[in-house]
Amino acid sequence: MQRGDPGKKLMAAHTGSVLQRWQIYSNIAPFRKPRKPPGREMKSYRELIEQTFEFPQEEFKVWEHELLFNDVPLMDIIKEYGTPLKLTYLPRISENIRFVQATFNNAMERFKYNGKYTYCYCTKSSHFSFVLEEALRNNVHIETSSGFDINIVRSLYERGRITKDTYVVCNGFKMPAYTDNISHLLNDGFHNCIPLLDTLSEIDVYEQKVNVPYSVGIRVASDEEPKFEFYTSRLGIRYSDIVPLFKEKIATSPKASLKMLHFFINTGIKDTAYYWSELSRFIFKYCELRKICDTLDSIDIGGGFPIKTSLTFSYDYKYMIEQIVENIKWICDKNNVPVPNIFTEFGSYTVGESGAILYSVVDQKLQNDKELWYMIDGSFITQMPDAWGLNQKYILLAVNKWDDPYHKVNLGGLTCDSMDYYNSEAHIGEVFLPMINDEERLYIGFFHTGAYQESLGGYGGIQHCLVPAPKHVLVSRNEEGEITTRLFAPEQSSESMMKVLGYSNETPSIAPVEKEISAQREG
Repeated sequence: MQRGDPGKKLMAAHTGSVLQRWQIYSNIAPFRKPRKPPGREMKSYRELIEQTFEFPQEEFKVWEHELLFNDVPLMDIIKEYGTPLKLTYLPRISENIRFVQATFNNAMERFKYNGKYTYCYCTKSSHFSFVLEEALRNNVHIETSSGFDINIVRSLYERGRITKDTYVVCNGFKMPAYTDNISHLLNDGFHNCIPLLDTLSEIDVYEQKVNVPYSVGIRVASDEEPKFEFYTSRLGIRYSDIVPLFKEKIATSPKASLKMLHFFINTGIKDTAYYWSELSRFIFKYCELRKICDTLDSIDIGGGFPIKTSLTFSYDYKYMIEQIVENIKWICDKNNVPVPNIFTEFGSYTVGESGAILYSVVDQKLQNDKELWYMIDGSFITQMPDAWGLNQKYILLAVNKWDDPYHKVNLGGLTCDSMDYYNSEAHIGEVFLPMINDEERLYIGFFHTGAYQESLGGYGGIQHCLVPAPKHVLVSRNEEGEITTRLFAPEQSSESMMKVLGYSNETPSIAPVEKEISAQREG
């Protein structure tokens, strides 16, 4: 995968000002590991990281005991904006997209695969405009999951970010507002809007409300992983109903045509017997249906690639893509049907590795002889809900003090909830961070947090214990490769929460209503 050149001259700019300490340096990586005298015990945090992992890594390096994230000097960001702070490094979105696009196209060329590849971004992973705008720079199309997503589609069209030729793959179980918005899109000429049928009756709505020829897809209900609580996904059409649905409702329609079959399993794209078995079963169903449906020319592979949530992460994207392409071609050749165009829908993979959350350690508390707590200026429950609700682990690193001694700690959040803590990492059931033994404040970062956390945490709304949403900073690069930053959103204000809760002067008072009710009772 192509990444930023660590040897480039860096200049960090924000609204015309320069982040001065990092203006010029000739080379930031790789670094030599510090020499240890014989018999010396490992003491510094830098030594701990370098002896535990292969380090430096592509997106993580250290310069003068401070951390760089994708060659961005985080301490300068902190000094400019403060903490707590959410950060999005926009170029990483484009880098990941371009890597997958190139790898799929190379695999198709290698295996003489006579089909096209289309990359779709799942908006549910992050709906922010800056994410969509960055993704759409790379010939990306869109996958939606709710009726409100269609409002985003229309906004992007009005701003010239997409055209009516852009694919809009509409996924999920659909309420009337969703099917209405899809119908309006189709009637307005968005001819590549493709609703994926999730129930046997969904197509009846489009037959009634769509006035032009349109294409549909069918989401196939895959069997769940053996250890899951259910045998078959609640979403999609079961295998035995797919052909009857086509014959009875699609083939007989004067307006609808079947273009796509959709495949999704919860585990994502993994090199397991379960994944290859389900994918093969799906492709055989495509072959069966393709023999009776000439318009079926595409498949959509959902589930997505994993992202790096540990410094020990290892995944061979190129191998998996080549195996997918080769297996599809082999099954189609065996059944004497044309290979389908391949769509993928990547959400976490697109945006996850672009995100980070930076905190400062505001206090330390020794609660007994063994348990030392570092208290942060944020909350895991409200700002990283997957860490609390799903026990999701992220890459945790100190931002500064890399040459200081380290020790075992527990991290505590600001809410009064006993579950607002973080005390283990993906590779070990403990957390180690530099000691706080001088006046220098310790800053820490959680990395690759760019997917789902804002929507699950209720961004802009009411947070647990009224902990405000942190400020959000966007980091990009100009044409010369220089770093630029801008504040997307300040820290959430108390006034915004008061308004949501009904305490604002802009909100109608309760008292007149009570008075009116009392008068009615007296009357």
